Amino acid sequence: MPGPCNIAAALGVLAGRQPDAVAMRVPGRDGRYREALTYARLDARSDAIAAGLATHGIARGTRTVVMVRPTPEFFLLMYALFKAGAVPVLVDPGIDKRALRQCLDEAAAEAFIGVPLAMLARKLLGWASATRVAVTTGERPWFADTTLAAVEAAGAGAGPQLQATDGDDVAAILFTSGSTGVPKGVVYRHRHFAAQVELLRDALGIEAGGVDLPTFPPFALFDPALGLTSIIPDMDPTRPANADPRKLHRAIARFGVTQLFGSPALMRVLAEHGEPLPTVRRVTSAGAPVPASVVARMRALLPADARFWTPYGATECLPVALIEGRELEGTRAATESGAGTCVGRPVPPNEVRIIAIDDRPIAEWSGVRQLPPGEVGEITVAGPTATDSYFHRPRETAQAKIRERLADGGERIVHRMGDLGWFDQQGRLWFCGRKGQRVEAASGPLYTEQVEPVFAAHPAVRRAALVGIGDKGSQRPVLILELRERRKPRTRLLEELKAIAASHPHTAAIDTFLFHPRFPVDIRHNAKVGREQLARWAAKRLAARGGRA
Repeated sequence: MPGPCNIAAALGVLAGRQPDAVAMRVPGRDGRYREALTYARLDARSDAIAAGLATHGIARGTRTVVMVRPTPEFFLLMYALFKAGAVPVLVDPGIDKRALRQCLDEAAAEAFIGVPLAMLARKLLGWASATRVAVTTGERPWFADTTLAAVEAAGAGAGPQLQATDGDDVAAILFTSGSTGVPKGVVYRHRHFAAQVELLRDALGIEAGGVDLPTFPPFALFDPALGLTSIIPDMDPTRPANADPRKLHRAIARFGVTQLFGSPALMRVLAEHGEPLPTVRRVTSAGAPVPASVVARMRALLPADARFWTPYGATECLPVALIEGRELEGTRAATESGAGTCVGRPVPPNEVRIIAIDDRPIAEWSGVRQLPPGEVGEITVAGPTATDSYFHRPRETAQAKIRERLADGGERIVHRMGDLGWFDQQGRLWFCGRKGQRVEAASGPLYTEQVEPVFAAHPAVRRAALVGIGDKGSQRPVLILELRERRKPRTRLLEELKAIAASHPHTAAIDTFLFHPRFPVDIRHNAKVGREQLARWAAKRLAARGGRA
C-alpha cells in the first residue's frame, strides 16, 4: 500500500475503492450479527476516534493500554490508535493478577482504555499507575475521564487522521502469553506489522475478497490490509478450547466463510464436532504444535482442494516456517517415533539457523557454533518480522537477541526462539520443544516434543507431558499423562507405557509415570501445556509417596 508504513493505511485505500464492501461483522451480546462495518464506515469512525483521542492528549507515541473485548469498539479503537501513531499495549487479561500488574507497570502507559470492569479493577488494584487519561467503553465515565462514545462524537467529521509513521516507529507493545514465565512486552515497529502482512499473504496464497473467521482477535486487524472481510466469532477468545462448534458453524455457513484461523485447541473442537466445512478453502492453526491426528480429521471435513496450514513462530517473530497439512500428515509416523514435530520450511526471506544449546546470553553472532542437519540445537531466525527488543526488559532482551554484522557493513538482529529443533536433509525444520523445558538426566538430555508424541499415540492417552525432577544433569525424567477416560484400568496401561518407553531410544530412560486429571494450559491458545506447573505438582506427589510413581 502507498503512503506511511502503517497497516491502517489500507483502510483509506479500500474505503475509496470499495466503500460499501463489508470489512467486518461482529456479534452482539446475544450472539446475533446485527451490525456490519463497511470499509467506509470503519475508516470514518476510526478517524473520528483518533481525532477525539488527540483532544485528550492520546497522540503519536502515547503508550495506551487497551482492555476491550472483541467488539466493534475494539477494532475501531485499534485502527484509531494505529492511525494516530499511538502505541497500543495489549496484555492477556486472564493471566495471574500479580503478573498482570507487573506487565502494566512495566509498560508505563500514559493512557488506559477499557471496559467498565477493567476501569474498576484499575482503581481497586492500582493497575497502570502512570496513566494520565482514562477512557471507558461504558455508557458513563465511571472511574474514567470520558467515554469512547464521547471521544468519537468530539472527533466526528475531522477527516483523515493517518499520521506519517515511519517503519522504525514503535507501533505496539504486545505481551507474550507468559506460558513459560512472566509475560514480556514485545516491541513491535510498524515495519514488523507490514512484513507480517506481506509474508502471510505470499506464504499462504491469500487473495483479496475472501471471508475470514479469525478466532484470535488481533489477527483480524490484518484482514483489511489483506482485503478480507472479518467475521468475528461468537466465543470467548481466551477460551478457544470451550468454544461452541455449533455457533462457529452457523457463522461459517451464514457468511460463506472461506478461511479461518484458530489455535490447535479450537481445531480439536471442530474436528471432534465432525461437521463438514464445505465453504472453507484455507485453515491456519498456530500457537502450539497441531497433532497430526487433528490435522487428518480436520482435512477430512474440508473440500478436497482446501489447504490446512500450520505456521511456526512466536509473538517475537511470525511467521518463521510453514507446513501444509498433507505434508504434516506424512511426517506423523516419524513424530510418533521420536523425531519431533515437523514445522516445515522457513518462510522466505527468513534465515533460520540451528546453533549449539547455550543458556547464556550471546551478544555477537561471530563465534556462534552452527550445527549441521540432523543435530538438535536452538532455533534462531533473522528476517523482516524478527523484533528487536522487549520493553523495559534489558536482561531478557540480551538473552534472546544476537547482533550479527553483515558483509555490507550493516547489522541485523537474530532472534533466539528459545525452542529446540533440527533440520533434515530436505531442509525441513523439526521442533523438539522449549529449551527451558528440556530434561537434563544423567543419561543425557530429553526433549519434550521428541518424547511426548511417542506416548500420546497410545489410544488411551489424551496428552502427555515430560518434566524433570531435581537438579540439571541428574534430573529424574517423569512422564505425566492425561487420559481420555479417567477411570480406565491403569495396571495394564502402565505395562504398555513401559513397553513403549523401552522400544524407543528417546524414551528408554523414562520409568516414572504419573496421572493428572487435567493439564494446565496457556490462557491465549489453550494449547501450550504448563509443564512448569506440572513439574511442581509431580515433585510434591513423588515426595508424598517416598519417590514411588
